Amino acid sequence: MRISAALLTDRYELSMYAALLADGRVGAPATFELFARRLPEGRRFGMVAGLGRFLDALTDFHFDDDTLAWLQDAKVIDAATATSLANWRFTGTIRAYREGETWFPNSPILSVQAPLGEGLILETLALSIFNHDSAIASAAARMVLAADGRTLIEMGSRRTHEEAAVATARAAYVAGFSTTSNLAAGAAYGVPTAGTVAHAFVLAHQSEAEAFAAQMAAQGTGTTILVDTYDTEQGIATAVRVAQDLGATGPGAIRIDSGDLPTAVAAARAQLDSLGATDTKIVVTSDLDEYLITELALSAVDAYGVGTRVATGSGHPTAGFVYKLVELDDRPVAKRASGKANVGGLKTPYRYPDGREAFRVDGVVPPGARPLQVDVVRAGEVLPIPTLLEAREYAAAALADLPPAARHITSGPPATTAVLEGDPA
Repeated sequence: MRISAALLTDRYELSMYAALLADGRVGAPATFELFARRLPEGRRFGMVAGLGRFLDALTDFHFDDDTLAWLQDAKVIDAATATSLANWRFTGTIRAYREGETWFPNSPILSVQAPLGEGLILETLALSIFNHDSAIASAAARMVLAADGRTLIEMGSRRTHEEAAVATARAAYVAGFSTTSNLAAGAAYGVPTAGTVAHAFVLAHQSEAEAFAAQMAAQGTGTTILVDTYDTEQGIATAVRVAQDLGATGPGAIRIDSGDLPTAVAAARAQLDSLGATDTKIVVTSDLDEYLITELALSAVDAYGVGTRVATGSGHPTAGFVYKLVELDDRPVAKRASGKANVGGLKTPYRYPDGREAFRVDGVVPPGARPLQVDVVRAGEVLPIPTLLEAREYAAAALADLPPAARHITSGPPATTAVLEGDPA
């Protein structure tokens, strides 16, 4: 059975749909919003990613015969609900922050206006995509700031679920990473790919010299040589000698994956220069995050390979997005529970030139402020959206536009919090 995007959801979405269908409320006009009440501890901003993937999934969100048969056999829905879902398609309007935009607490990232059942049924899909991809992009964006123009390689495929690895590579690329090790991300999204060898390749040969010669024969002298399988200093000397025997001044780059990196990088740069390999670049890996990258800011590193800390929860705490009903039958509704209250009504978010963010429920954008949402779906039709490269360029501009306090890598409070302005009524 092919798994439709419609099954990438929680059971209670369809349970609620069935109940709304039975009591006649399924078609009531409604508005849902996706937002986060707070940033992860110590974070100063977040970055939106996943919009393109969400819209792709929305296009594939339908209930075919096999899906409906399984849902009835599993007693998730009854026959009346199956009949309703057989012709299901999204007919509403969606407005969203652009992919690559920064976000802050209370920012309404996504606004869905649709019949109640249609908007409700998208909850799990929207949250699973935006929570994952925005968490990745938010962590990656901090690493981009720390790298300050140096190359970043996403290489976390072996640290996460095989399908999550593809989404991770895409989100990191939006945030500003240069390449990924993941070939599926290259094939599916056009993310540039990079990679040479692992320690196993060196261990599979009788000596480092033999391994390096084999690698350069296959990949050219411009390849990146992994020099720390045994002894880093000896590995560098061997890599340079093999490259010079082939007519180059040295390999294109060396990679260091262990040790005290600031010390190892300084020693490697001095050694390479003394051997005449002044053009050989230095790539570092080994559990890097924005803090370690910051520590290496004054070193001779040319590129960073980041895996675990961008691809797993140890590096990207959840974005914490929720998806809430905020308007029903053209009147505001809101949750009032302590610690989880929100503002009712469809919001128009905007940002002032000084970085402050706010929203109104009357649709007015104050003079000088910049509206943050754009139409992405209108009357059920997905509108043309920016390409991945355009989203990446937008993200770079969004990072450059952050206020200085938000660009600090050290932990701190959010740079701003979106607040209600105007008459809440």
